[in-house]
Amino acid sequence: MEQRNLIIAIAVSVVILIGSSVITQVFFPPKPAATVTQTASTGAPAAPSNGTAPSAPATATEQPLADRSQVLATTTRIAIHSPRLSGSIDLKGGRLDDLILNDYRETVDPTSPNIVLLSPVGAANAYYADFGWVAQEEGVALPNANTVWQAEGDQLAPGHPVTLIWDNGQGLKFERRFELDENFMFKVTQRVENSSGQAVTLFPYGLVARYGTPHLLNYYILHEGLLGVLDGKLDEVKYKDLREKQKVDYSSTGGWLGITDKYWLVALIPDQGTKLSARFSHALQGTTDLYQADYRGDAMPLAAGQSVETATQLFAGAKEVRLLDRYDEQNGVPLFDRAVDFGWFYFLTKPIFKVLDFLYHQIGNFGISILLLTVFIRLLLFPLANKSYKAMSKMKALGPEMTKLKERFKDDKARMQQEIMALYKKEKVNPAAGCLPIVVQIPIFFSLYKVLFVTIEMRHAPFFGWIRDLSAPDPTTILNLFGLLPYTVPNLGPLHILSIGVWPIIMGFTMWLQQRLNPAPPDPVQARIMSLLPIIFTFMLGSFPAGLVIYWAWNNTLSVAQQRFIMWRMGVKV
Repeated sequence: MEQRNLIIAIAVSVVILIGSSVITQVFFPPKPAATVTQTASTGAPAAPSNGTAPSAPATATEQPLADRSQVLATTTRIAIHSPRLSGSIDLKGGRLDDLILNDYRETVDPTSPNIVLLSPVGAANAYYADFGWVAQEEGVALPNANTVWQAEGDQLAPGHPVTLIWDNGQGLKFERRFELDENFMFKVTQRVENSSGQAVTLFPYGLVARYGTPHLLNYYILHEGLLGVLDGKLDEVKYKDLREKQKVDYSSTGGWLGITDKYWLVALIPDQGTKLSARFSHALQGTTDLYQADYRGDAMPLAAGQSVETATQLFAGAKEVRLLDRYDEQNGVPLFDRAVDFGWFYFLTKPIFKVLDFLYHQIGNFGISILLLTVFIRLLLFPLANKSYKAMSKMKALGPEMTKLKERFKDDKARMQQEIMALYKKEKVNPAAGCLPIVVQIPIFFSLYKVLFVTIEMRHAPFFGWIRDLSAPDPTTILNLFGLLPYTVPNLGPLHILSIGVWPIIMGFTMWLQQRLNPAPPDPVQARIMSLLPIIFTFMLGSFPAGLVIYWAWNNTLSVAQQRFIMWRMGVKV
């Protein structure tokens, strides 16, 4: 009885944990990204009185959005060309506000559009990075959003930097040098020469600004919004929380901060020895939400006839784990892999990912890597599973004796339980032993779910046959007999949970088969609940990543084989 109660409690817990995600998506789907209007800039951003980085441009009246290509065509730009990135830098303002990821597309269709990461103000979903200075003294002319820079170089590419130059007419000459590596890391070096004859004090800043709230997945296991590692620890602020708080301030030495999506990141990485005043902020530009991550560095006194220089790295691209780890090690970006939401089970999720990634680079297929990982986990848990299956086999062998006890004491439940426990003790059977593999498997299961869900390496990773994306649900559906009937199943809204595919059905069958090998619960109600679990899990996992369903089906198959072999050796009839 205790064993059955524990198993049911574990099963119900899993159903609740998994079901909460499914129910959220089915009955409370995220609202589609709205078409927002943006406001026209009236001039340079005004530096707040506290001397932090400027906010986004001040605003006037609402204006309709223009096509992105039209906005880009109306400005003079320096092209960005690299194997992995395309885009441009606007010479008006010196902003990085046009960036496309060459390696990633919106869908598994190889002809679908590339991912657009950054876009200029005036186009839909404006998103950009900006850099500059704040002066301690009044009246110092500084570069702003309307400053037109002169460029030295006609194209930014790996090994080919571009320098922007602007003279303020007061004796200060500003330079902004952009460099790009072969992946997604920019280096922005700001330099100021003072020939004015008077000393000034400048504060360097960097900011990432985003117009409008993007389309959100709203999964409880995924952070989308603003984040950073400041003062040595990770801090995450969701969009809705920032709308309520309006501003979150930080003090830190070094670190990084920015805005993250599920797979993409734009992050500022100041010099790690610099003391920062950093913040996440929200404001309304007309009716449009504006989110900003920015920092202001230490004061830099600039005497007459001297120059000052500061450098900031900017990551703008895909959150590839190996690449983030490399930037951590080689560029000194602390805890940069935390940009991937590995969650509370980081000590499990990161190793699981590294094993999968290693296997993938040996085999070339993440689906096969998942199957091999399952075998490794089974081997690791083999002694524990063997002990469990032996105990369950003994209980299965005691089935006839237990049936007699239930018939004999059917009117005295308390006495029946006492006799059953006495039988267990006499035959040296531990009824709780069968629960141990289940308890151990739960964190492994959720860690693998995390890996499949949050890592970009799994995005659009194919298996075999109809599974073209292991991070997406099985695309087949029972409602058209898995493609045999000549029609496409329409969007069923909340009823899409009924549209289960082949792999969820295979998983449900293996779960039912495994139950057939286990001893039946003594209580009829418990037995009915247990018999329904394969059906419940089949429908609930129908909307989960196909890679996770394949893992569970394969794990169940290995469990059935191991348990059946032990029962055969012990002479237990199925």
